[in-house]
Amino acid sequence: MRGPISCSTRAVLNRIGDQWSCLIIQTLLGGTHRFGELKAAMEGISPRVLSQTLNSLHRDGLIERKAYPTIPPRVEYTNTALGRSLAKAMGPLVRWAEENQPTVDLNRVAYEKRERKRENLPL
Repeated sequence: MRGPISCSTRAVLNRIGDQWSCLIIQTLLGGTHRFGELKAAMEGISPRVLSQTLNSLHRDGLIERKAYPTIPPRVEYTNTALGRSLAKAMGPLVRWAEENQPTVDLNRVAYEKRERKRENLPL
């Protein structure tokens, strides 16, 4: 049996397991993207959260940020070797999520119906 998970391991798992980091790393597998391109690819993310997540991924060495001295500023993001290795490890999990999303959606609807019926709420 394994010992307890260290604080530093939990910190890494929190980073890669948050709502947006996985999607950003996977999106960057397609190559270099600018902020606006990432924003368009991440349905539902606010600019502030995207900026914070990109900064965290950059700080952790998972993505590279390249700023060009132009007006307006141009910044590009790409996966580092570490980020690509993470994306490779996450690949099977992403495929599982894509394949099973319809079933998860159906289970959620069924659960809500059962709960509403149990609580005598209108369906």
